[in-house]
Amino acid sequence: MKHRIERVCEVLKRELGAAILRDLHFGGTLVTISEVDITPDLKQAHVFVSALGTPGEQRAVLEKLEKSRVRLQQEIAKRVTLKHTPHLNFRIDEALARGSRVLGIMNELGLDENV
Repeated sequence: MKHRIERVCEVLKRELGAAILRDLHFGGTLVTISEVDITPDLKQAHVFVSALGTPGEQRAVLEKLEKSRVRLQQEIAKRVTLKHTPHLNFRIDEALARGSRVLGIMNELGLDENV
């Protein structure tokens, strides 16, 4: 069962990325889908979005995605065969910022980042 959930997450990530690229425009902000995490009942999907830009631009990207959520869910329903189309919950992925912060701290301490 776990493999099915992983496959569904990857399909949703691919199809959402294509739909966002095709239908939405964010100006100069680079937006990528970094991860999709879905509940075991396949009814809720947490979509982690990386948006390169200022925190204000990231909030604008998140707001635009939330406004387009219904249309994106309809696109997913057309392209992915599931009993229920999952409800999409968009979140900003903070992994890049945390990784950058950790590397900065390691440099301050004089530690080699290849450790």
